[in-house]
Amino acid sequence: MRLFFTIKKKIAMKCKRLNEVLELLQPYWSKAPDLSLIEILQKIADESGFKQPLNELTDEVIIYQLKMDGTDKHEPIPGIKKDYEEDFKTALLKARGIIK
Repeated sequence: MRLFFTIKKKIAMKCKRLNEVLELLQPYWSKAPDLSLIEILQKIADESGFKQPLNELTDEVIIYQLKMDGTDKHEPIPGIKKDYEEDFKTALLKARGIIK
């Protein structure tokens, strides 16, 4: 019974991941609707600097690249942005809990 719930949980996580990819892919693909899915994936791989064969492209690379599409290359990564500080001294003082 435990195995069943473990498998069910893994399937649910895969479905969530797939839905996230599809949600992010729709606006990206609409910019070049004449391309096939493989061509879109190759374009994402090329833009991300992915050099391995396309069948080794991970969903993490796809999701990250789609989330970063259209953002400035010098802009901080969204997950890190909340903790981002321009000034090293301020970042150090915050990390040590001296300032908030």
